Amino acid sequence: MIFKTAKDIDLALEYLKTKDKKMAKLIESFPKPKLRRNKNYFRVLTQAIIFQQLNGKAAQTILDRFIALYPKVSFPKPEQVLKSTTNKLRKAGLSERKASYIKDLARAFNEKEIQSRKISSMTDDEIREKLIQVKGIGNWTVDMFLMFTLNRTDILPVGDYGIKKGFQLLYKLDSLPDESFMEKKAKKWIPYRTLASRYIWQVADNNMLSKKK
Repeated sequence: MIFKTAKDIDLALEYLKTKDKKMAKLIESFPKPKLRRNKNYFRVLTQAIIFQQLNGKAAQTILDRFIALYPKVSFPKPEQVLKSTTNKLRKAGLSERKASYIKDLARAFNEKEIQSRKISSMTDDEIREKLIQVKGIGNWTVDMFLMFTLNRTDILPVGDYGIKKGFQLLYKLDSLPDESFMEKKAKKWIPYRTLASRYIWQVADNNMLSKKK
């Protein structure tokens, strides 16, 4: 299932409110999530690799420099990246490892191992199985891709720190929860765990903002 319109989100929110009182309070307290759309899947996944383990400002600088390597296009195509040497990619500030990851992603798209036109008809598990074969793409990256690019409705990113922190705060735990705890608590949110997760993130973000004041 995917979220196609704002109405889909409204219906999902009403469902979540009837299933979980804690979630109902969050829905009333925080802004409604918005849909994002970007059908350039190569760009989305390349950006995800660049942003891994970097703060937002540093990653954005590298991304801007990477795009600037290809001045004739708004974003390079896989075949253009494949023709680039590792040294050229490193001029953007990429590590040798990340440069190799991006080239492997470009190869996968160029050789049709990943076909953008087929992705929308694939299941979540099929997409995950396909993408994690690419170097540098793990479950977290796939979760973000499914949630924010494909708008899939039922993703619970249990490996994400923000989700763990949000669960800890919501359920007043002494430490970060394990995967089994989160999956058990999230059963009542099926088939809209994506939307519920976005509210869990807001719990963590709000706590972090409060600490800075």
